[in-house]
Amino acid sequence: MSEAGKNGLTYSDAGVDIDAGNLMVEKIKPAVRSTRRPGADGEIGGFGGLFDLKAAGFTDPILVAANDGVGTKLKIAIDADFHDTVGIDLVAMCVNDLVVQGAEPLLFLDYFATGKLDPDQGAAIVSGIAAGCREAGCALIGGETAEMPGMYSDGDYDLAGFAVGAAERGQLLPVGDIASGDVILGLTSSGVHSNGFSLVRKIVTLSGLAWDAPAPFREGMTLGEALLTPTRIYVKPLLKAIRETGALKALAHITGGGFPENIPRVLPKNLAAEIDLDSIPVPPVFSWLAKTGGVEAKEMLRTFNCGIGMIVVVAPENAQAVADILTGEGEIVVPLGRMVERAEGGTGVIYQGTLGL
Repeated sequence: MSEAGKNGLTYSDAGVDIDAGNLMVEKIKPAVRSTRRPGADGEIGGFGGLFDLKAAGFTDPILVAANDGVGTKLKIAIDADFHDTVGIDLVAMCVNDLVVQGAEPLLFLDYFATGKLDPDQGAAIVSGIAAGCREAGCALIGGETAEMPGMYSDGDYDLAGFAVGAAERGQLLPVGDIASGDVILGLTSSGVHSNGFSLVRKIVTLSGLAWDAPAPFREGMTLGEALLTPTRIYVKPLLKAIRETGALKALAHITGGGFPENIPRVLPKNLAAEIDLDSIPVPPVFSWLAKTGGVEAKEMLRTFNCGIGMIVVVAPENAQAVADILTGEGEIVVPLGRMVERAEGGTGVIYQGTLGL
């Protein structure tokens, strides 16, 4: 008898359970089906997902693509054993980056990698991804589940997301006529969103609190649940404002790097954003993080969103109309500041006032 025959090894002996993978696919089919939209109505399980741009109503589209992850927020989900919402974060981080360019998110794919596949855990994660896709109006047309023993410790997993959107030719943002005096509006965040969690976790360690302890900044929730509040998805309100007013000049998604890194990405080199810090309604979570970790306001502003997850630039005469539509769609709109001429060698963001930590 050959060595192979004597050993009789299987893929399962090596730590990969094909049956668990198949079970997870069956568990997630209803969630995936719930994300169908014009242009995408296929079942998962093929070698690739299909999307029909014509059926989605586009005539001469430019495609816009984005990919992202959830960062070390996943460690909190793993340690707190709460996996239902990180999928929403995954979608949000990608689709918010599409809408800032004026694009409608159309399709989404995910990559889920783990050391040992737990079909129930995987299904909870994908149900969150599907919820995010429904909120963003895009179809979950496929994904990859990778079981990789030896690559990830017990219980650990990682997520990556890939989104594609489209805009009709000539309608992409930012536009070229951003001018000094234009108004900056802010849309409030739901909390920490999905950036800065390596610092968050360090501060929690300093605090000595367990994930199941009552959240000091959020009544009726554990610390883990409160910190896992999902990233806000701004897609539908912004698309409505873009289409009904045609007045939005630029949008910036406030992610890692905060205001100073993200706002200048959409501005001409001769302009700066003057931000009134006094106008920001800072959520209690940021005050708790700053106080517990002894984090200075400047560091908070370049690590976290501090309460503003999206920036909107409009001409002064259009600011009210845009704000009214966004408010009507459930957003809390904050007048944040204005565009000013940038001084020689100056930065793209100028602060006035004090952050209310």
